[in-house]
Amino acid sequence: MDKKCVVVGVTGGIAVYKALDVISTLRKNDIEVRVIMTKSATEFVTPLSFQSLSQNMVITDMFDEPKAWEIQHISLAKRADLFLVVPATANIIGKVANGIADDMLSTTIMATKAPVVFAPAMNTNMYENLMVQENIKKLQEYGYKFIEPASGRLACGDEGKGKLADTKLISEIVLSMLNEKKDLIGKKVLVTAGPTIAPIDPVRYITNRSSGKMGYAIAEEARDRGAEVVLISGPTSLPDPFGMKVVRVKTNEEMLNAVLEHFDFIDIVIKSAAVADYKPQNYSSKKIKKSSENLLVEFTRDNDILKLLGERKKNQILVGFAAESNDVLENAQSKLDRKNLDYIVANDITSSDTGFGTEDNKVTIISRCGETSFLDKMSKREVAKNLFDIIKRR
Repeated sequence: MDKKCVVVGVTGGIAVYKALDVISTLRKNDIEVRVIMTKSATEFVTPLSFQSLSQNMVITDMFDEPKAWEIQHISLAKRADLFLVVPATANIIGKVANGIADDMLSTTIMATKAPVVFAPAMNTNMYENLMVQENIKKLQEYGYKFIEPASGRLACGDEGKGKLADTKLISEIVLSMLNEKKDLIGKKVLVTAGPTIAPIDPVRYITNRSSGKMGYAIAEEARDRGAEVVLISGPTSLPDPFGMKVVRVKTNEEMLNAVLEHFDFIDIVIKSAAVADYKPQNYSSKKIKKSSENLLVEFTRDNDILKLLGERKKNQILVGFAAESNDVLENAQSKLDRKNLDYIVANDITSSDTGFGTEDNKVTIISRCGETSFLDKMSKREVAKNLFDIIKRR
């Protein structure tokens, strides 16, 4: 299969150097990158930097002698699977909005039929200028996409909106748009992720070692395949993924309420959160003071959210997770049967390289009809891809 190709247009602004981060990320994801720089962009960063990272020649002049016999702006326009302009100045936005094609970049944008994404970066006053906003609105109506700039302190010292969006976010949006599988369009997917906490007093609580990475990978895969996603997350250090509704909760009770609020409208529910099974029987509203005696805390059972969903489900596909330290498959099969699940994902939490907090996972997916799929060590995103492939085969 041919690599996906992204043509990156770089225009003149102080944020030019940040485009290098985006190109680096795309290359790490095996995306072919072709770069077109405007003359003003080369005043900030040399083409050699972009050439080194993209591993392709950089085009800066419409009248450069081509390295092969082809009309370059037409060739690149046809080759692009996606066209990204980063940073996008008011100048290039205005040119394209008004049909002006007077350099290599604007000409190639006019000639491409690939999706075009602008990531604006400029002074706050320029970004908020009515003419710039009208040009953006016009391009959006034509089908062009925009990645909204961030707010903060700008290079000129002003405070406000106009900073280039985070380069990680830009890269994620591009990779999401390039995802070939769009087999979840029209589906609603709910994912739970991370741990929950059970408070003992205003200072102390018990929790578990779940990082939330597996659940976030599942939610991102569902989004990239076209689903409308609700991610219900316990306390994690992970940022909210773009393009989905994120509900932050802390306790078992809060997670239950959030899940039930959405459950009846959902097609696929994937419960990857590590929900606390027990909570202190008596919560102390005041901090428990240290004493010379041992502290005894009595725990009581908390809500079994997955079991409640299994009893309540109608047409939903319900997927559970079984994080086990022994008898992994036997315990997972028992959980699937007891809780009326359609699938269960079993993993061994004692594994040092695929346990809590790692980037990889190694799981076995068991279906209600007895099919078993073993997935050897792979990234959590790859596990998510395989999980949805198995669900879609049903």
